[in-house]
Amino acid sequence: MGAVEIKKDIFWVGAVDWNVRDFHGYSTDKGTTYNAYLIKDEKVALFDTVKHNLKSDLVHNIHQVVEPGKIDYIIVNHVEMDHSGSLPDIIDLVKPEKVFCSANGKRALLSHFHREDWPYEVVKTGDEISLGTRTVRFIETKMLHWPDSMFSYVNEEKLLISSDAFGQHLASSERFDDQLPLSELMVHAAKYYANILLVFAPLVQKLLASVAEMGLEIDMIAPDHGPIWRTAPDQIIAAYDRWSRQEARNKAVVVYDTMWHSTEKMAKAVCAGLEKEGVEVRLMCARLCHRSDIIAELLDAKAVICGSATLNNNIMPRMADILTYMKGLRPKGKLGAAFGSYGWSGEAVKHLGEAMTEIGIDLVHEGVRVKNVPDHDGYKECVALGSAVGRAVRQAG
Repeated sequence: MGAVEIKKDIFWVGAVDWNVRDFHGYSTDKGTTYNAYLIKDEKVALFDTVKHNLKSDLVHNIHQVVEPGKIDYIIVNHVEMDHSGSLPDIIDLVKPEKVFCSANGKRALLSHFHREDWPYEVVKTGDEISLGTRTVRFIETKMLHWPDSMFSYVNEEKLLISSDAFGQHLASSERFDDQLPLSELMVHAAKYYANILLVFAPLVQKLLASVAEMGLEIDMIAPDHGPIWRTAPDQIIAAYDRWSRQEARNKAVVVYDTMWHSTEKMAKAVCAGLEKEGVEVRLMCARLCHRSDIIAELLDAKAVICGSATLNNNIMPRMADILTYMKGLRPKGKLGAAFGSYGWSGEAVKHLGEAMTEIGIDLVHEGVRVKNVPDHDGYKECVALGSAVGRAVRQAG
């Protein structure tokens, strides 16, 4: 991909990663982009870099705009390796006057690269630098989603360079939101939020309030992943507000793993009970659905119901994986229940319930266990479980 002018003398110079399929446990079946931005002014500034293996793409795109040696400043909004992996090579190539970063950013850069000789310039929220006709204001966004993270806001352009916030893992030849279906973008943005930022929901709320207090006018949001929001920045901000409040609708996710299909049969009966109560259902087999897609569906659901066959006096390994992943993301305000089949011991439902309680899920049913294959009475119990959760969902408003 070549450099793209996103505003007058402001360019996307990043890289498209068409082939990445896993991002530390998050499935990226549509690839991703590593967005870097360059502003040409009296001072030339580069905002972030790219993953190390795509360094040549970045250098090629910079060359289309300016000679790399003419870059005066490098601004490090985020130190994670997908945005700073090529930073040492770029600094050696550019030899910038200054490398701007937060205090936590400097500590992280030193810890990762051990380069005391770089021309660090530490900034904090409210600090500004002049590029000539443009001014860049810095906003620290600690733990969104690393301690070093910060935004860069170009006052005159009403441009927010937003680091990892407001992004999507989506590789495309299009650079802007209006070049792709908005519905598709929001699906990818929701999955991104659910799997990366959900755990930081209170901090997202605090950040959105701070941005409102600052009175920042935002005409365009340029994230570090995915297309640039030039048409619908207000819509992605509103979505982050909604997601960070953990607002949910009358929807339940039923996730299960099965050995000889008995738990699968129970799961379908649970869904029937939910449907009787007018609750929208997503039935997701842990063997076929990636953990990150399950979490994405859970984002706007009021309930999660977990099922597992008993294996070695415990739950199926894929369910353990999903619950461990869910625990790290700390979803709030979810209702739930557990079910499962067994051959002779039957501990799975108990272990599921304990794990869900530890996550903070409010169990509204004692759970259902069925020995071997469910008969008519077993199916009725599962339907009743689904109905009980469905009623609780509706009563929760």
